[in-house]
Amino acid sequence: VVRRRLLQKYEHQPFISCLAGFYSCRWKRYQRERIEPGKCCCNMRECMFFPLLVAAFCLSLVFLYTWGEGKNDYNGFDWYNYGNLGFWFLWSLVILIVAAVLFAYISLLLVLAMCLLAEGQQLYLHWSHKIGTFLVLLFSISSLFALSILWRDHQKTVRLSFQVTAPYLHIGAIAIMVLLAWPVALHAIRADKKVTQVIIVGPYLAILLFLFLIPLGMYSPCIREMGTLGPKPALIGHRGAPMLAPENTEMSFLKTIEHGGDGLETDVAISYDGVPFLMHDDTLRRTTNIQEVYPNDTDKAASSFSWGALQKLNAGTWFLKNKPFLGMGSLSKADQKEAMNQSIYTLSGFLRLADSHNKLVIFDLYRPPEKHPYRNLWIRKILDVILKESKIKRHLVLWLHNGVRPFVQSVAPGFQHTMGRKAPVEDLLKHNIVKLNLVYTDMSSEDIRKYAEANITTNFYVVNEPWLYSLAWCSGAHSVTTNAVHLLKDLSQPLFLMTPQEYNIMWILTDLTSAFLIALIFAL
Repeated sequence: VVRRRLLQKYEHQPFISCLAGFYSCRWKRYQRERIEPGKCCCNMRECMFFPLLVAAFCLSLVFLYTWGEGKNDYNGFDWYNYGNLGFWFLWSLVILIVAAVLFAYISLLLVLAMCLLAEGQQLYLHWSHKIGTFLVLLFSISSLFALSILWRDHQKTVRLSFQVTAPYLHIGAIAIMVLLAWPVALHAIRADKKVTQVIIVGPYLAILLFLFLIPLGMYSPCIREMGTLGPKPALIGHRGAPMLAPENTEMSFLKTIEHGGDGLETDVAISYDGVPFLMHDDTLRRTTNIQEVYPNDTDKAASSFSWGALQKLNAGTWFLKNKPFLGMGSLSKADQKEAMNQSIYTLSGFLRLADSHNKLVIFDLYRPPEKHPYRNLWIRKILDVILKESKIKRHLVLWLHNGVRPFVQSVAPGFQHTMGRKAPVEDLLKHNIVKLNLVYTDMSSEDIRKYAEANITTNFYVVNEPWLYSLAWCSGAHSVTTNAVHLLKDLSQPLFLMTPQEYNIMWILTDLTSAFLIALIFAL
């Protein structure tokens, strides 16, 4: 009799034993504790913890999506950390891997819990998994909080991403609701009171109805009628092609030209003896071997060195050592050799190269510090290089600096004057502005259209990811500044491009199929 009772209490069920083994760390013969009709799926402690498990899943998913869509700015994030920590490391990749692993872990726990509930089993999450859940919650909340404080523009990036991914996120959300239908239906059927059934099914159906109707308020510039798509945005190499060669070097600009770039972007500083040269940072520490050549001057301003001193520095070995971009791949031996021999490039050489290949140029100008010999002569010196030394065709120059624009317009007519911020159309036309150079988070199809009607084109920077370039294309942008000319040049049409009819068919089929499957699950 005792043996019979033990056999009734303990049953060897491989599937349930496996589920309980992973979820509760019970790997011996499983003690079945089925949920009786009208009873809760678990004791009070487990009932209180289960919402935390769901919250950890939701928050880890939000952070994984948020960080994954921020890949366009990983390089800037890593260089920000380099400036604060003093050494180079791909922190962005580490965070992405950690976020993916934690999301996979918490998703597995939630799937196991749903399977156990579907089998009518009570939940007992092992203490080690509870600690893991708390860690996922802590990581997700702290990471999202840090992003909101330290990287506020990232929120704009995520909102932009919804314009191209929302139709597919909608399908994913509907699929999750179909998977949840089984445990919801089982627990609704087992409930012994109508009120309990309403509490279980009501919120589920409300969320489902919301998801069915949400496409009515959805907007994406990539959902458009056939034949209304504008021309492909021109590609301007950001400091050349910094994923293929050291930034702001001759090799980098040649790579941009080789891969079909339409323009070149750079940064201009002036040496102590008046030679304009290309350098983005205030110091030479990041992009040269100054630690080896001038170890006591690593923190000095780049413009405090003479041109003779700058010529002694190597501007390429750092690129091979640090590999500054995620997924940049390996260079050929010929490219490695060429990169190792790069030196700091002059503005004059840069302009001659652009002119010989008929490429647009745009550059940020850095005024020399106090007590610099060319502190008050820097604009004249740069104009001398443009007009007298290089003699580049003037229509190729996108003049961005706003401080002395009237003077530049008087002495150098023919430049394409460019503004670095949005402004009323009347003000732009008054100052003869023909182009806007805007950060990509300011992208708006309405603004682009408004400026285009006044013959003012728009350029957005820095656009590296295909989805973001696709959004710029669909929104009507004239050009983008990018680190990835070699990748974006190969896009023949925007990603996620579809007609309204195609999207309506996708939406209706998704809703009808999911409604049929959910009804079938509840009926069974």
